[in-house]
Amino acid sequence: MRLLIVEDEPDMLDTLAEAMRGEGYAVDEAADGEDGLFKALEIDYDLIICDVMMPVHDGFELLRRVRQVKKTPVLMLTARTKVQDRIHGLDSGADDYLAKPVDLNELAARVRALIRRAHGNAASVLVIGEVEIDTAAQTVKVAGQPVVLTGREYALLEFCVQRRGKIITRTQLYEHLHDENDTPVSNLVDVHVFNLRKKLGQDFIVTHRGRGYSVGA
Repeated sequence: MRLLIVEDEPDMLDTLAEAMRGEGYAVDEAADGEDGLFKALEIDYDLIICDVMMPVHDGFELLRRVRQVKKTPVLMLTARTKVQDRIHGLDSGADDYLAKPVDLNELAARVRALIRRAHGNAASVLVIGEVEIDTAAQTVKVAGQPVVLTGREYALLEFCVQRRGKIITRTQLYEHLHDENDTPVSNLVDVHVFNLRKKLGQDFIVTHRGRGYSVGA
């Protein structure tokens, strides 16, 4: 899953980005509303975390512009505590609103919940055949037995499972598993798919020749 964090306070931006990468997300960063808006419109993120008070474009303006063309989940962060400010953010199209100072564990939980809802998955535990994926704990079991995955293997698995039944192209996988600073190897997706099939079953991920992959089709 790939996130965009838009925050003009350098220390806060570093803290948030490090925390989200620690949760297994690919993270792009923007230090003002202008750069944030450009990236939000150019790249299909799984979720955007956006501060309200920023130079050039504030968070409300960024949100308004994004909502004209995209349904990307947006979580607003702000030091403003007035109820009317939160109402304004939610009515403007924000999916959630979190006041500063931010508890990083709560932020991570809200991000997971928003991504699940964006794909129509209310529950944190997803089951496909004998494979059980707990997106909250980021654990996987096969026939009740725990399976150890690398961070990238889990990220690819969750991305596919959240889009159960849909064909996912290699380009989509690259774009959502890597951030702007990564230089992914061309066959990396094939390697991860090969390893996941060894661990979860050869038929768990289906290859659609010339189109991509699917899970639970």
